[in-house]
Amino acid sequence: MLSIDPKSISTSQLHGYLLSAVAPRPIAFASTIDAKGQPNLSPFSFFNVFSANPPVLIFSPARRVKNNTTKHTLENVEAVKEVVINVVNYNLVQQMSLSSTEYAKGVNEFEKAGLTMVKSEVVKPFRVAESPVQMECKVTEIVKLGTQGGAGNLVICEVVKLHIDEVVLNEGGNIDQNKIDLVARAGGSFYSRAKTGFFEIPKPLSSLGIGVDSFPEHIKNSTVLTGNDLGVLGNVEALPKPEKVTQFINNLAVSKPEIKTFTSFQKHQLAQSYLSFGDVKSAWKILLS
Repeated sequence: MLSIDPKSISTSQLHGYLLSAVAPRPIAFASTIDAKGQPNLSPFSFFNVFSANPPVLIFSPARRVKNNTTKHTLENVEAVKEVVINVVNYNLVQQMSLSSTEYAKGVNEFEKAGLTMVKSEVVKPFRVAESPVQMECKVTEIVKLGTQGGAGNLVICEVVKLHIDEVVLNEGGNIDQNKIDLVARAGGSFYSRAKTGFFEIPKPLSSLGIGVDSFPEHIKNSTVLTGNDLGVLGNVEALPKPEKVTQFINNLAVSKPEIKTFTSFQKHQLAQSYLSFGDVKSAWKILLS
C-alpha cells in the first residue's frame, strides 16, 4: 500500500488524491451577487448538509491551487452574505460544467450556460429555474482554513426558503430519488449519476468557451436541442469559419444530398445526432449551414 505524508507531495497531487478518494460528492450550484448586484453562478463539490434544526448547509470555495487566488463566489458572500444553493440533476449537468469556466469578474454565468435566472423571495441572489431544488440561504459565518493555494473557506449558511419542483415528488410528497436524478462529483473529469453510476464530462476550456449567450437565436431557442446539448456546444473556443461550413456540407451532400434542403428543425435533429457521438465540430457546421 502506498503511504503518503501530505507534506511530502505537491498540493496539486494531494488535491487529486483527495478528490478521487472522497467521492462521489454532492454539488452546490451556488448563486451569489457582488456589491454592485452583478450575478455569479458557480458549482462546488466541497459541500453538504450539516443540520436540520436550524437547517444549515456548508460549502467551500477553496483558494485556487495554481495561483493562490480566491474565487468570485467567496468574494461575493463576503460582500453580500447571501447565497442560493441549487442542486444539480442530470438534465443540467453539462450547463453546470460550462458555468465552472473561469470567466472574468462581472460575466454572467447564467447567460453563458444558457440558464434561467429566477428572482428569489428572501435573498438577493437569483435562483436557477432549471434546478429541481433551490435553497435560499443567509450566510452566518465564513471560516478560513488557511492562506495558501488549496486552502478551503467554509461558507456556513442557513436555509431561509426552500423551493422544490413538484415533478420530483412522490405520492407521499417526498423527494423521489429516481425522479430527481441527482449527479455528484468524483475525481478528475468524472461524475456519478445516481441512476447509472459514473460518466465523464470534459472540463471547460481553459481558453474560455463561447457560452450559450453568444449563440444565434435559432440555436439558443431550439425546440430540439436540450440544455445538455447547449452546454456542450457552448464549450468551444470559436465557431467554425463559413468556408469550413460550406466545405463540410458539400462533402456530406455527396452521400446525403437531402442535407441541402433540410429545414432548421431537421438540421437541429442531425446536429443532435452528431453530439450524441461527441462530434461537436460537425454539429456546429450543420447548425450554421
